[in-house]
Amino acid sequence: MNAPITRRTSLKTLSLMTGSLLTPSTDLFARQPKPKKLGVALVGLGNYATRQLAPALLETKDCYLAGIVTGSPDKAKAWSTTYNIPPKNSYSYQTFDQIRNNPDIDIIYVVLPNFMHAEYTIRAAQAGKHVICEKPMAMNAAEARQMIDACRKAGVQLSVGYRLYFEPHHLEMRRMAAEKQFGAVKVIESGLGFTVPGPDSWRLDRRIGGGGAIMDLGVYAIQGARRTINEDPISVTAQAFTFDKVHFKDIHETVFWQFEFPGGTVAHCSTTYSSYVDRLYATCERGWFKLEPAFNATGAQGVSSSGPMDLPSPQYQQIAQLNAFSQSIRQKTIPEASGEEGWKDMKLIGAILQAADTGRKISIDWRA
Repeated sequence: MNAPITRRTSLKTLSLMTGSLLTPSTDLFARQPKPKKLGVALVGLGNYATRQLAPALLETKDCYLAGIVTGSPDKAKAWSTTYNIPPKNSYSYQTFDQIRNNPDIDIIYVVLPNFMHAEYTIRAAQAGKHVICEKPMAMNAAEARQMIDACRKAGVQLSVGYRLYFEPHHLEMRRMAAEKQFGAVKVIESGLGFTVPGPDSWRLDRRIGGGGAIMDLGVYAIQGARRTINEDPISVTAQAFTFDKVHFKDIHETVFWQFEFPGGTVAHCSTTYSSYVDRLYATCERGWFKLEPAFNATGAQGVSSSGPMDLPSPQYQQIAQLNAFSQSIRQKTIPEASGEEGWKDMKLIGAILQAADTGRKISIDWRA
């Protein structure tokens, strides 16, 4: 079970997004130099890096876009011009390991296809750099554990690109559950799905993506359930369906699963690559609260049985995520979106697939 969530801790986490509100009270404090922004190198310059991470890094207060790693000379030239990246901070995959000698780079953000996450996270750690790995963290739980161990051995911090850990609406869902605003949460519904582009999308290739929608989108539905009530499941049942066997050759098209939690809450979750769903709904003893949409990067909308959630919706949710990780590095604290959090999700995905394949309820042993 995770640490208890209160209004105080929720607001403290939310403050990572909005920045410090403190005003210097003395001349001595005002004369102190500001901490150096930490330099971030993006590894992989695809759609997510281009449309979300790079623009967010223009607005972060604790870190900045300092370097890039790409296999495309044209991209390297364009990004270097757009973001004023010096030639010495632009790398190819062949020269990646030389990044260990670059003091401008403090954090490496791995934004590659899933099957490359473990390799480049481990290589980044061995280069002495802190690491953010995009979700899903790995291809399986064992691989995720190897990544955690490599970072621990190298003495660097590891985080997973979980932007919603710092998003105001999700923090409010956690607060409402923790404070039992409508009584104890009894049932959660959590689902994310869309029609996948294809048929040539790498996400449909099990060797590259690891398993389709459950790996790509199911992570969010898992987190929606367990993070809302701040508990980890003790068992899971699941059902998987594939109707379009031409499009979905060796992965599940749609997966449903049911979590049981130690406090008595049950969750019904879903993910799919053939239709749209984006919802997180919690029912309680005396009311309900939900986000719909819940998980997309363009912003959540929340409402409860007592009215709408009047909360900000940042343009780039990654700003808070990146600032929070930078602060955890400076303060030498465990990141909120730690590697252990990523490992939990990989362990749960493995249990969901086992339950779907066998038709049995799978107990989850968190000691293993």
